[in-house]
Amino acid sequence: MNKEIVKYSSIKDKVVIITGGASGIGASIVEQFALQHSKVAFLDINEKIGKELVNKIYKKFKLKIYFIKCDLKKISDLKESIEYIKKSLGPISILINNAANDERHNIDDVTPEYWDDRMNINLKHFFFAAQAVYKDMKELGKGTIVNIGSFSWMKGQGGMPGYTTAKSGIMGLTRSLARDLGVYNIRVNCVVPGWIITERQKELWLTPEIEKKQLEDQCIKRMLVPDDISKAVLFFASDQSSGCTAQNYVIDGGIVH
Repeated sequence: MNKEIVKYSSIKDKVVIITGGASGIGASIVEQFALQHSKVAFLDINEKIGKELVNKIYKKFKLKIYFIKCDLKKISDLKESIEYIKKSLGPISILINNAANDERHNIDDVTPEYWDDRMNINLKHFFFAAQAVYKDMKELGKGTIVNIGSFSWMKGQGGMPGYTTAKSGIMGLTRSLARDLGVYNIRVNCVVPGWIITERQKELWLTPEIEKKQLEDQCIKRMLVPDDISKAVLFFASDQSSGCTAQNYVIDGGIVH
């Protein structure tokens, strides 16, 4: 893949928060913003891999980023973490709502408690993170929020109704927030990944047979990787997308029509 870095001057030195940034797509987003010399802070519940990513980026690029351990299902913890970032780094210009969990589940096994848990990890914190940061953006006179969705509900994927329902809700939330916050020059967009091959996907689901079927379905005949998503996130966070808001941008190799 082409490793050339496109520079976005509008996000240099801007304070960026990324949720679920310790691994997978989130870690790629963290690295991409670090390479833009943004002031990067990311939240994740996994302290071990969060600290490992901080060390990796410093060792590889000599760039300092900030990690805060946070259980995003606890909104009070989320709000406290965001306040800490504000005090440490300054007003927040960019929010990337990324954290999610695509755990598979059978219809008959879902309890009310499990359903609520799926909403909490895949949707609820998106809204409350936006609620916590938009006043900074309002005072700055501009800001961007990028929500990470999923094409799973668009293609009618089964086996995880709680996840797909929550992910479909992100599009509605994106459009609602874009309407409410546009008056403050805050743009809100959704980047929608297809099947992105992270380490988690390799460990749990990727087989030669499944890969063959995926490539048959895609127009692009290679498996997509986290950088395919994080590069688009940079675009929507930057002034290069200054006229874009309320959009649902699908990156799936050409499956959803």
